[in-house]
Amino acid sequence: MEVEIYREALLQKRGELLDGPGAKPLQWTMENNSGRQGDMADQASGNNEVHIQLKLKQTDAKILQAIEEALERIEQGTYGMCRDCGEPIAEARLNAIPWTRVCISCKEKQKA
Repeated sequence: MEVEIYREALLQKRGELLDGPGAKPLQWTMENNSGRQGDMADQASGNNEVHIQLKLKQTDAKILQAIEEALERIEQGTYGMCRDCGEPIAEARLNAIPWTRVCISCKEKQKA
């Protein structure tokens, strides 16, 4: 397995999350929606937008943490090995989710 390909993919995704449109501070969204004029529906829509942005920020933070952990595993030489069973993670899974920690079999067991 060529880990440099995965390192580049991880660094690219990290850059997208840190520099992309989702990188604007949540405070900006909240400030632009606070003091919103209009009827109750407009205000509710603004509150809903803030809630959605908060959820997206939380998801991005989890992915960023997983990316950092994956980059650390590359440095340690353990990248591509399942955290739960120790078996190699299929390259197709790593191509889809390069920050994954577990193989598809172990992921399916977690869902059950």
